[in-house]
Amino acid sequence: MVSFLFALSFALPAFAESHVDASAPAPAASAAEDPYLWLEDVGGDKSLEWVRARNATSEGELAKATGFGTLEGRLLSILDSDAKIPYVGKMGKYYYNFWKDGQHRRGIWRRTSWAEYQKPEPAWEVVLDLDALGATEKESWVWGGASCLAPSYQRCLVSLSRGGADAVVVREFDTKAMAFVAGGFTLPEAKTDVSWIDLDTVWVGTDFGPGSMTTSGYPREVRRWKRGAALATAEKVYAGEESDVSVSGWHEDTKGFERDWVDQSPTFWTSKRFLVRDGALTKLDKPDDAIARTFREWLYLELRSDWTTGDRTWKAGSLLAIRLDAFLTGSRGFDLLFEPGPRTSLAGYSPTRHHVVVQVLDNVRSRVDVLTPGKTGWTHEPLAGLPDLGTVNVSAVDPEKTDEVFVTVTNYVTPTTLSWARIGKGAPTPLKQLPAYFDAAGLVVSQHEATSKDGTKVPYFQVSKGDLALDGDNPTLLYGYGGFEVSLVPGYSGSVGAAWLEPGGVYVVANIRGGGEFGPSWHQAALKANRNKAYEDFAAVAGDLVARKVTDKDHLGIQGGSNGGLLMGNMLTTYPELFEAVVCQVPLLDMRRYNQLLAGASWMGEYGNPDIPEEWAFIEQYSPYHNLRADGAYPRVLFTTSTRDDRVHPGHARKMAARMLEQGHDLLYYENIEGGHGGAADNKQAAHMWALSYTFLWNELQ
Repeated sequence: MVSFLFALSFALPAFAESHVDASAPAPAASAAEDPYLWLEDVGGDKSLEWVRARNATSEGELAKATGFGTLEGRLLSILDSDAKIPYVGKMGKYYYNFWKDGQHRRGIWRRTSWAEYQKPEPAWEVVLDLDALGATEKESWVWGGASCLAPSYQRCLVSLSRGGADAVVVREFDTKAMAFVAGGFTLPEAKTDVSWIDLDTVWVGTDFGPGSMTTSGYPREVRRWKRGAALATAEKVYAGEESDVSVSGWHEDTKGFERDWVDQSPTFWTSKRFLVRDGALTKLDKPDDAIARTFREWLYLELRSDWTTGDRTWKAGSLLAIRLDAFLTGSRGFDLLFEPGPRTSLAGYSPTRHHVVVQVLDNVRSRVDVLTPGKTGWTHEPLAGLPDLGTVNVSAVDPEKTDEVFVTVTNYVTPTTLSWARIGKGAPTPLKQLPAYFDAAGLVVSQHEATSKDGTKVPYFQVSKGDLALDGDNPTLLYGYGGFEVSLVPGYSGSVGAAWLEPGGVYVVANIRGGGEFGPSWHQAALKANRNKAYEDFAAVAGDLVARKVTDKDHLGIQGGSNGGLLMGNMLTTYPELFEAVVCQVPLLDMRRYNQLLAGASWMGEYGNPDIPEEWAFIEQYSPYHNLRADGAYPRVLFTTSTRDDRVHPGHARKMAARMLEQGHDLLYYENIEGGHGGAADNKQAAHMWALSYTFLWNELQ
């Protein structure tokens, strides 16, 4: 499965020994053109010496500031809180959860029964303790997930990451014996995709040696691997192109609907799906940019562009359904489950045993419908008992057997609630709720619109005191992402509340183009040559906040990570006059070389290919590293990243900081030696990173 840039945790997810040989740079740059290529050597002594020096400067200013320790402690208490909602996934008769707190820094994989889970304090059975495992094996293990074999779910393929990298080691685990299986399936560290076919067979894509990985760093070929056989002898079923993003295989295990599939992803936004049957591969006749999903007898297609079949054109953003057997025999008699409007979009859908729950964003506000197939088509009913405001997420508990769903409701100021419901049997029953991690008294959430440079209306959410003085003096933090069709919807964050809202700050989230708030067209409006639209939108929101006198330039700070870090870099270099402070986290910044660093090539569908002169002509305009000027008057910036991030190369932040320092600009830089793309490997590291960021913002904006 392809990792991608994730919006809020930045894990949006090894090249654990990933080093770039600065003495032999890629053709896109030479040492003369880029004097900081040596900072791309992730673990080199010279690079890490530079990192430690920058860290010491940042720690000296921020970690010693008045109140830092108190803030860090409070953030850690929120992250470690025993009152967090323990979200679960059902496997067999158990409900599994992965949990981190003060006693379990790296976490425990645990399980309980349904009867216990409904209690305020369930009794849990620990299945695997990562802290204990790491101590025994003297490794910095971070949980990478588990794939378990139905229907017993006794055998699992557990993924373990060193320090939080995307690359993982895979080991077979027995949930009955509570131990790794001696002589079981084991895979060395790599960006691996592996899943069960049966007890003695798995689908596997991994680093098989030269030529087996794509230029994006993901598996290029998929094999069927039998227990006891050497990995190198596994049967090769399909191989894609080196320029693809990835290739993967997987097994659908619903009883009576067992199927095997191979997916080939030429780009981040396109995929080809093949049904593997009787030794042959049959390609699904779908648009390459349509997202396909099968469940029981149904094929669902989520369209990203208009599609004409026969005499009917289906709109981009629509959700279609058809019985798979009919589709494979040539029928195109689709049922339309959802069609987008000017300000409505598909936020997700979840099949249950007899229904499909469809989640809709209506002007970035949630709506949930239940669809049921019948002899005369599909009926549509709203899911009962949901609030009018807030973000709602619905997921099936055990879709192969029941119509039970988990329902999560959240917003910026009300602690998140997890409920359970059986479709058609009344309103959801609350199960768990977060405590109030901060004092929200007097806080209100409002939605506004800014007008972008080309006239597009751009919505944004504002969280602030109801009696906010509109005098321009309010410290305001503006957050954005604007990429990869990721929607920024309201959600409760104890950290944002405790560190920013409770002390009196204004928090703003911009729903700019490049995101998915209004469907594929909202995203596609800011692709490649039109990337500037996302940046113009963000600048327009900043301007609207000043025009409304919520804040002014001297009190306005901005924050974003990953693709949002690229957004921050462009705000810094293109709109420096609008802001006083910038927090730029795990960012992309060197857009000339991004496609040659780690997973960067997988994002060329989003940004373009800088090795093509015609595309570099527009990419260069939003490459912050190339648009820095010695005479630029820039707001002060804090760069944060992770040495162990094997998705977005830490060289982006390193080189940007080094060039700015060379030009005489004032900045701070902090790099966590662990952490992966999320920036931190455990709660303690995360609390420290966030305390640095919020301390920096308060220091600059008061």
